[in-house]
Amino acid sequence: MLKVVKQWYNRNRIQPVKAALAVSRLIKDPDDTGQVFKVLEALRGDSLSRAAARMHADAQGLKLLRDQPNIVSALNDRETLASLPEGSIGRAYYNFVHLEGLSADGLIASSDEAPSVDGMGQTERWLGDRLRDIHDLQHVMTGYGRDPLGELCLLSFMTTQTPSRGIDFIVFVGRKKAQKDNPSLDINGAIDEGRDIGAQSQWMLLSRWEDRLHEPLAAVREELGFRAPVKYREILRTVQATRAAEEPIAA
Repeated sequence: MLKVVKQWYNRNRIQPVKAALAVSRLIKDPDDTGQVFKVLEALRGDSLSRAAARMHADAQGLKLLRDQPNIVSALNDRETLASLPEGSIGRAYYNFVHLEGLSADGLIASSDEAPSVDGMGQTERWLGDRLRDIHDLQHVMTGYGRDPLGELCLLSFMTTQTPSRGIDFIVFVGRKKAQKDNPSLDINGAIDEGRDIGAQSQWMLLSRWEDRLHEPLAAVREELGFRAPVKYREILRTVQATRAAEEPIAA
């Protein structure tokens, strides 16, 4: 009985103070990805168990759970990704991570900063790792960049697809600060649009992305219901135009 109670506690406990400290550090340094994983662990609750139940209820999801493929090797194979046709998912991913100096291994290293959690089964561990490993792939599929607003919009998309109290908390704090710092921009609208895109598109966890990297990005977006983030792109254009107007004219 004591063991069962301990497992329930580990699955459902939250640590709001640790989460608040991590979010504070993340706001000061948005590139400190390790803080994101600390927030997720502090407020994790039972989100991965619910995701596992949803996967079990779907034939495609059940097959993925049985196979538990590891996408990291495919995403780290830059030679193969670079050889894929322009416009393919894999080539777009390669261009994204190459430009930003990223790698799937980098996300793994950042997640290692979070405390380990006892009582998590293999299925939940695989789902948690899968969500971590496809983070940058979700950037590519949605069209959100790694700028602060792009990250907030993507997190809004992610927590709609796979509900997470930790991500909800980051979005809540981040949107408040971003809207306060940019009162003339529709920050809230762009973040809400990320939520709507997440609700309308197919769940990212249901796709075997290892087998789809060669496919045309535009066609797969259309197939899976990923619509363009219009409000986000409008804000980027506005910010770029404002910056251009403020630049001194060369003599």
